[in-house]
Amino acid sequence: MLSYRHAFHAGNHADVLKHFVQIQLHEYMNQKDTAYTYIDTHSGAGVYALDGGYASKNAEYETGIGPLWERTDLPKGLKEYVDLVKGLNPSGKMRYYPGSPYCADKAMREHDRLRLFELHPADAKILADNFRKVELHQAENGIRPITRGKRVLVERGDGFHALKTLLPPPSRRALVLIDPPYEDKQDYRKVRDAIDDALVRFPSGIYAIWYPVLQRMESRGFADKLKRLPAKEWLNVTLTVTTPGPDGFGLHTSGMFIFNPPFTLEPMLRQVMPYLVQVLGKDAGATFVIEKGAQVTGSTTSRSASGAPRVPVGNARRGSPTAGTGSLRLPGQAPAGTPGAAGADAVRPRAAAPARAGRPNGPRPTGSGKTGPGKTGPRRP
Repeated sequence: MLSYRHAFHAGNHADVLKHFVQIQLHEYMNQKDTAYTYIDTHSGAGVYALDGGYASKNAEYETGIGPLWERTDLPKGLKEYVDLVKGLNPSGKMRYYPGSPYCADKAMREHDRLRLFELHPADAKILADNFRKVELHQAENGIRPITRGKRVLVERGDGFHALKTLLPPPSRRALVLIDPPYEDKQDYRKVRDAIDDALVRFPSGIYAIWYPVLQRMESRGFADKLKRLPAKEWLNVTLTVTTPGPDGFGLHTSGMFIFNPPFTLEPMLRQVMPYLVQVLGKDAGATFVIEKGAQVTGSTTSRSASGAPRVPVGNARRGSPTAGTGSLRLPGQAPAGTPGAAGADAVRPRAAAPARAGRPNGPRPTGSGKTGPGKTGPRRP
């Protein structure tokens, strides 16, 4: 299915979560001198115009990068992301929004490699043209590559298949971003299968998966299935900006699931996620959840803004017979959810955000849920 165009959703709240986390992963990878490979299985067009064309049709950026643009109290990690977006808009006016390939190109070092894949023919051409212009501009200014081989390779093709050919990478260091359209319900299965295979080929890679939280069955159980994959560690974070509507349409929640996350990521998320809920939240249903777990022998903890303890699932539920939060617990130990039982870390619910000037509190429509040319869809950034 090739009807999806991400330009309709560029810069929305889901993009904020995805690209903020992506930049933090690059910052961690940059701490070692050894080069690494960035693989983007569903790259999109790379850069999107917000003041015209598809993005202006629904102006979804007003739910994401828009409210952050003029803020002067941004937490450190979030400021790095907003500064990168502002670097694409030197005039100071918010006209362009970077996709994941642009974020990667700006966050990575010159000796690191980018491998970008996009199946949609129009977006694949735009992506290739964008990077070709960058190379021409550098050549005109006398900038020559310092490493052998091609730093950026753009290919029109199936990123799921390409991932198998690229792992393990020559440098034995890789960051993989998987972000399919999720128009087709088979995408959920394809993501899981791709990660399952990748963890066999290259267990130490960092794998980041963006996903929507929708009413469809495949979406509701997606994160739980990822938790059962044989990774040493995983971290899952979701951002909800508004109470889901009764019709189930619109993207109110999205998540980033990271396998082999850097130890620096969770503390950063605990600083930034409450801020995003405060600034991007539309009503009292705005919240976030942070979960982490380890393979088989590990345990899971979670933190949410809802105040309700979360019970671990999958391998995390089996993780520790002394956790008191799964089917394995010692005789006489309190069952999951019992007040005072271990295994969950929650915070109190956030109060409703004050009304913005000229606009009352309350949820706003986030799209029709339809897909196709000229229409929005419940899909990834």
